[in-house]
Amino acid sequence: MEKKLCLECGDPIQGRSDKKFCSDYCRNTYNNKVNKDSKNLIRNTNNRLRKNYRILTELNSGGKTKVIRNTLNRHNFDFSLFTSIYRTKAGKVYYYVYDQGYLELDNDYFLLIKKE
Repeated sequence: MEKKLCLECGDPIQGRSDKKFCSDYCRNTYNNKVNKDSKNLIRNTNNRLRKNYRILTELNSGGKTKVIRNTLNRHNFDFSLFTSIYRTKAGKVYYYVYDQGYLELDNDYFLLIKKE
């Protein structure tokens, strides 16, 4: 019978015939290496969403505030990242980062709102 070797360290595996790793440490190390790229993407995206949320929360302390685009740009707000979109019957488009939202108005102004 052929001895199976650990996918991470190459040591012989003892136990069940369908085991792929010699220990939990090797299994975790292997899976962390395999998922590293996707985990980095998710972590970086979540960090940027968190930053956008912080900016909106900071600028919209009253629950409904009007700001100019330059204010958002000065805080390095990333307009490409949001968690949801809400379209009204009138055709207005609100972009949300969790419960903090914004609506683009005329003349480079934005209405910041908080979902209740």
